[in-house]
Amino acid sequence: MDLRALRLAMFDAAVSRAQPSVCLPPHLPEPPGAGRLLVLACGKAGATMAEAVERHYLDAGRIAPERLVGICVTRHGYGRPLRRIRCVEAGHPVPDDAGLRATAETLALARSATAEDLALVLISGGGSANWTAPAPGLSIEDKQALTRALLKSGAPIGDINTVRKHLSRIKGGRLAAALAPARSLSLVISDVPGDDPSFIASGPTVPDRTSAEDALAILEKWAIPVPAPVRAVIRSEAGETPSPDDPAFALAEYRIVARPADSLAAAAAVAEQAGYEVVAMGDALEGEARIVAAEHATLALSFRDANRRCVLLSGGELTVTVRGEGRGGPNQEYALAFAQALEGTNRIAGLAADTDGTDGGGGDPGDPAGALFDSGTAARARSHGLNPAHFLENNDATTFFERLEDLVATGPTGTNVNDFRCVVVDNAGEPGP
Repeated sequence: MDLRALRLAMFDAAVSRAQPSVCLPPHLPEPPGAGRLLVLACGKAGATMAEAVERHYLDAGRIAPERLVGICVTRHGYGRPLRRIRCVEAGHPVPDDAGLRATAETLALARSATAEDLALVLISGGGSANWTAPAPGLSIEDKQALTRALLKSGAPIGDINTVRKHLSRIKGGRLAAALAPARSLSLVISDVPGDDPSFIASGPTVPDRTSAEDALAILEKWAIPVPAPVRAVIRSEAGETPSPDDPAFALAEYRIVARPADSLAAAAAVAEQAGYEVVAMGDALEGEARIVAAEHATLALSFRDANRRCVLLSGGELTVTVRGEGRGGPNQEYALAFAQALEGTNRIAGLAADTDGTDGGGGDPGDPAGALFDSGTAARARSHGLNPAHFLENNDATTFFERLEDLVATGPTGTNVNDFRCVVVDNAGEPGP
């Protein structure tokens, strides 16, 4: 297997391990003896999770079709042709009116639940934007402006979701409260570093350990202007999430069915089968993409100098502080910064991509997932009249790799366990692109 094929095979293995058709069925419960099976799904994997649920219950005749009802809110372009569960495509990472209307419908269905019903809550990354229900006193425009500012600031996802939880009517455990007195089971595909349930899709069915004061401190930390309506909500009763001892949480079971670590293990098996030592760098890395890339490049070069034939694997969620006007995302920026650090070296090749199939970009499902890079990337770029430093400064990694034909373009993958990065150090000779 050549190195390009190896890198793509590792990425494919990571994505395949987290497919709902693989990870969800073993966790699906028996349907309720009476009442309805309510399915509430959100996020980039929401539609494929809902599709797996319909296949499990309807195709095997486990429940009468009229007793299965639900709504799925997923990112634009990520929908699936569902039978009993209504699928709505909505904005991500910035919420939109479609998400606003669909979330109102989700909450109405939740509040209709009775003690005879069972609610199956299907949660995946992206749900924070798809399920948007501004707290009283806030408009969708307020939420959109604040989201854009947070995304540009370079704040990690934990900080972003802390703010979101205190400005919402569905996040931070509020959906669990709306579902009571029904029992609920949340089945979750994790996309956050550390798999903290309260941060995956902003924790709609689990207790929240953060406070409104924490949200204000985060906005101050990242120098985000706080409009008067936002400050008023955070300072009010509406800004606090349900108490962890709220009786609704006693009815809410929570189970993670796919983790970034699982996907990295699948990729590691591919690398080992190809004869490489695997260096596991963790599934919860955070930080500025270009800084992490420089650190990883230094490490890879040290392994090359030690004549080690290995693959460095890592996951997590990197960030970009946007100062330029280009196109890209954290995985592409990592790849560009890494390629720049490798200029004049040899025997190193890598891939950085988002397992959901889109890395940053303008929210279009056709946005690239990431990029391939190697020791020769910078030299090839210069031969095309491209200066890597210029593109990095302008946060324009998409244009850079587009011109080199080194983008990884998958389209929506149907799952989301966040960033995937592999770096191959090959002592057998100079790797190709």
